[in-house]
Amino acid sequence: MIQDNLILEHYGLNELNFETIKSYRDKFAAVKPDHPWNVLETKEFLYKVGAWGKARDTHKEGVTLAGLLMFSEERMITEILPQYFLEYRESDAQGGWNERFTSQDGTWSGNLYDFYFYVTEQVYKHQPNGEIASSLVEVVTNMLLHADYNGEGGLTFEYNQQSCVFSNPGLFRIPVDKVFITKMSNLRNPHLFKLFRLLNLCERSGSGLTALHDKWKSYGYELPTIDQDVYLKRTTLSLPMSFPEGQKESGNQTTSTLSFNNNTGNKTGDVESTGEFVEKSSYYNKIENSFNKDDSHLIEEFKGKNIGVSPADIGDNPYNKEEWSYNKNNYSYNKKDVLISDLEDENSVLWNLAEIARRKKRLSPAKMEEVIVSLCAQQPLRLKDLAHLLDRTPDGVRNNYLSKMLRKGKLQLKYPEQPNHPKQAYLIEGYRREE
Repeated sequence: MIQDNLILEHYGLNELNFETIKSYRDKFAAVKPDHPWNVLETKEFLYKVGAWGKARDTHKEGVTLAGLLMFSEERMITEILPQYFLEYRESDAQGGWNERFTSQDGTWSGNLYDFYFYVTEQVYKHQPNGEIASSLVEVVTNMLLHADYNGEGGLTFEYNQQSCVFSNPGLFRIPVDKVFITKMSNLRNPHLFKLFRLLNLCERSGSGLTALHDKWKSYGYELPTIDQDVYLKRTTLSLPMSFPEGQKESGNQTTSTLSFNNNTGNKTGDVESTGEFVEKSSYYNKIENSFNKDDSHLIEEFKGKNIGVSPADIGDNPYNKEEWSYNKNNYSYNKKDVLISDLEDENSVLWNLAEIARRKKRLSPAKMEEVIVSLCAQQPLRLKDLAHLLDRTPDGVRNNYLSKMLRKGKLQLKYPEQPNHPKQAYLIEGYRREE
């Protein structure tokens, strides 16, 4: 089996998604604002967290397999792991899908990091009971950390009216009959674990499934079940979200059956972004999100420092010609670009169109999409511009609205063949692209 510390010597920084790295570093700095790694250059930071490797005997360097899974893109990942596939789906009573989201969509990175936060946000939207939602997110984390990414079938998380089903390649590394009673931890992907652990997203106590079993029992739900297919080498964990037949919910329990309400006024729209969810988490809500309040270049060192990447790749990749800076929440792709804080002065039409979104923090998804379409009808807008105009986090705008609107055809990319183009923007169909 391929280990997640494997150094991919022909995969350099250009093979990583810079938005994902920036988001990870922002969250890392929020959790650990005084940590010395916050001031490191990108490559050295990735080395510290286990996403970059160095072979001391050969002096070769490259992205680790864990780093590729966490920070790269689906196309790059499947070059190394052809069976790699992530899927989140919500089924309705008729057997159809209310929502389906896969790593092959082409509208997002397809990496583990972005998948985790997208799914987390969906869970908290649909599950009104905070304790149960937290448990479901923990199962998602376990699935991502314990999966055998060289196995077949991919990772799937299915939400339906009465249960949650998690399925991944790879068998348990401890006896199945011990899973719900042991506190033993046997990690398949220790470097991935470290990447999640540094954001306080998991623990190494080994008691996750034990606590889950006990919690389901305390709620009176049917108990979780595990099915291992030895032939296919797949593990499936099923979590019933209903009570055993003949048993009714006790008066002190909160109804937690999954709710799929397509009404745009649904309260599930209250949690609008991963960023907003994170800010409400216990380990974030007392810390000001400050990546580095001094001028610092996040990816300046990307230029010309890739190892194992051909000169043609280095020259052609537009990221090698751009400078990104991050300072007090204002950042720009190019020094010649207009700062997003100037948008209200330069284009009062855009500012006025987005006023309702800034005024109402709990705008319905349908209304928010309407506002975004009206903005992009005026001119192509980048993610940072939209986030500023709407007064939302970039993660929230991208995950909750832009990705879905791209899939539905409500928006298009300015550079559809280059999803990570440094000047990528969103526009409506029929808008003339100026290359």
